[in-house]
Amino acid sequence: MKVLFVCNNAYNQGNGLSVSIHNTIRKLREHGVNARLMAIANPDPQGPQPDFPLGHWKFPLFEPIIYANGFAYAEIDREKIAEALAWADIVHIQEAMPLENVVVKMARKMGKTLTATFHLYPHNVSANLGLPKHNFVNWPLLHNWRRLVFNHCRDIQCPTAVVRDYLLKQGFKARLHVISNGTDIPAEPVKATYISVDGTVDILCIGRLSKEKSQDTLLKAMRHSRHADKIHLIFAGNGPKTSYYKKMADRLYREGVLKNPASFGFYSHAELQAMARQSYLYIHCAWVEVEGLSCLEALREGTVPVITQGDLIGTSVFALCPESLYPARDSRALAERIDWWIEHPEERNEMAQRYADSARNYDNDKTIEALIAMFRQALGQ
Repeated sequence: MKVLFVCNNAYNQGNGLSVSIHNTIRKLREHGVNARLMAIANPDPQGPQPDFPLGHWKFPLFEPIIYANGFAYAEIDREKIAEALAWADIVHIQEAMPLENVVVKMARKMGKTLTATFHLYPHNVSANLGLPKHNFVNWPLLHNWRRLVFNHCRDIQCPTAVVRDYLLKQGFKARLHVISNGTDIPAEPVKATYISVDGTVDILCIGRLSKEKSQDTLLKAMRHSRHADKIHLIFAGNGPKTSYYKKMADRLYREGVLKNPASFGFYSHAELQAMARQSYLYIHCAWVEVEGLSCLEALREGTVPVITQGDLIGTSVFALCPESLYPARDSRALAERIDWWIEHPEERNEMAQRYADSARNYDNDKTIEALIAMFRQALGQ
């Protein structure tokens, strides 16, 4: 089975889509599937390269915004696309941008089987343009995605049931499969770290610092928390909102709301694992998220999460108790959840192990087997 993955930018560090694609291709190859990638060439000449490299097309006027949000558009090289399609048995689409529109048209003419993973809501795109949740862009964008790309796919991977329900509601025609993007699970069960609240309480937030990730909700929550004076906030990531959030955090420190200055940085995968193991809580703030692999990876290390809940948030499926959920963008509710966990350390340490154990349900090997079964169904095997 030869599977061609198609996306625009697969070499952006810290981008969940990029991480997911490379993990999936690696695991498919380990399971005997010949998986290859067509994407923009890696800007690092010393780094790994896609099997079918494309050039980088810079979007006039909007390129600084696009770049700041960790995205890039591929040049549409029809010769390179035709070469990749000729090789493939299955063409697996990762987005519904101009590149994919052309790929789908050419693949259909060549009689190729099309499948996809739904990685992005239209809200992910419009939020990065500075638009509110409800706006004039979301519906026409989704309509075009569905009409030009997704309705030509036989099967679509939905990382969570929330995504599947959304696509059903929006009239998608393909067979929908709830298959997590998964994470690597160690062979030996993780033993969660016992953490005391006698000293400083580390609270970790991982992800691109951007509007739809809504990390300002956590910063605002500090003004409502009874225990803000002992909290140390750690923001792991970068993005267009970095300077703004640093200023918010500095003001909280200057005003005495926070006694510990917040930390901001971009960390390696190994560093994030170590930070997760030592953090009392992991906070998920995004109001739109297909799955949220950074949250899953924190759970794997035995970190107790507090996760946003809403109609566009697949991450909430990871929550094991009501105290791990709060309404999206509600800073007072988030503060109450944080305070509850700090005031109940025994419950926190008990749940830490339950969360570490629950992550084993999302083992990459299991999700890859389900994905291979989806590919075989698409091929009629």
